[in-house]
Amino acid sequence: MNDGTIDEVAVAGARTVLTVAEQFERLKQSAGILSEAASSSDRGYFTPSEDEEVRHLLVSYWQSRNALLELVLEMKDGQHIDSNFLVGFAGALVLVDAGRFLRDEFDDRPVVRGKLNEPAPHFGIPEGLFDTVQSSLTNPAHTWHLYHATKYFDENRESLEGLVAGTVMENLPQLIERLQVATDISLANYAMLRARVQARRVVDVIKDDLLSRALYGLQKSVSSAIANRYVVHGHQPGLPDEIERQLRDLLRPGDVLIVRKEHALTNYFLPGYWPHAALYLGTLDELIAAGFGEREHVRPHWKHLLECDDDEPSRVHESMKDGVLVRSLSSPFASDAITVLRPRLELDEVFDAMARGMFHTGKSYDFDFDFSRADRLVCTEVVYRSYEGVGDIRFDLTRRAGRMTLSAEDLIGMAISGTHFDAVATYAPPEYGELKTGAGAAEVLKATAASL
Repeated sequence: MNDGTIDEVAVAGARTVLTVAEQFERLKQSAGILSEAASSSDRGYFTPSEDEEVRHLLVSYWQSRNALLELVLEMKDGQHIDSNFLVGFAGALVLVDAGRFLRDEFDDRPVVRGKLNEPAPHFGIPEGLFDTVQSSLTNPAHTWHLYHATKYFDENRESLEGLVAGTVMENLPQLIERLQVATDISLANYAMLRARVQARRVVDVIKDDLLSRALYGLQKSVSSAIANRYVVHGHQPGLPDEIERQLRDLLRPGDVLIVRKEHALTNYFLPGYWPHAALYLGTLDELIAAGFGEREHVRPHWKHLLECDDDEPSRVHESMKDGVLVRSLSSPFASDAITVLRPRLELDEVFDAMARGMFHTGKSYDFDFDFSRADRLVCTEVVYRSYEGVGDIRFDLTRRAGRMTLSAEDLIGMAISGTHFDAVATYAPPEYGELKTGAGAAEVLKATAASL
């Protein structure tokens, strides 16, 4: 056991696991409806509306799955922290449960399975991906890697529950227990699996203690479920110090930061080169001077805004897989490429817009990418719900996978065309290894769009 501490990475991870678990339950309901439609029809094909629903289910499933895969791998940075173990184990079980549900639901429905295996070039989905994932998640060798996690959880259940009692993580043990039953993962079931997995595969797992073996098994299982093109192990995204310095000199409150992390799982199944957006709020001095904390929707979050990072004075409003939160500028700066877009508004209008957007702080990430509802927000929706209708700013939503959405590439397209936003600066190595500003920034954005 460890010293009983819970770090912020684990807390953020718990929020992600619980959000994705809820999302998969919604997807199960949608999948069940599609399955019934397919089984009750003699057509042998999908109508256009049904086709859209299948595509939407697929994109939402891949993005939710990728978020959990990233999360389980992130837990390696805290290998001897029980809270990290709980997050990683719960995330792995959610993945297994969702994968097995879809297999059980569609394995004997060739019409649906064929549709799920269709390529979707716009989202970077290759042909046959559904079957590939299913064979990976249901492989007995991968199930064996959950053995040590199961053993550690069962032997330390009481202390683990005590560790997370009264925190955002307190629902994880119950989630793990429920999914162990749903996925038929228990210590009793490993006698058969043990005979089916060669002993040499177990030798590599035996490290210092049971917790190490548990975490190692989870990470090995998840890593083996990822195609090599998705990740480069050990890559740490980050901007060069000189680029950060130049950006700090030119950033203004209300700027939209569009970023890309190379080799990130969550880049995939999103359109374009630029997948993620964050809204720059400003430095603490700028926000205090503007009386930002006195505004109605800001007051409940002002203390966190001031304290979320003692070493970094600048703040952003950003929706990531753990939800919509105020974060420090170090979050979008942990990227390999960045562009800055500036709204064509007066500064008082910008502060009005940012304050309105703060109403959504604390909401979950929207793996459905559905702009018709506001209880969950995707990253670009923070920008949309902050700026829509402020001044003369209007956004044209685009239908993708059956949902009206706004992508980061859509925002960049607005800046390139000079619609409501201007391109202020762009850094996109290796082709553009220095910060381009003004017209040069817009030219780089055009080039990145043309390269796809």
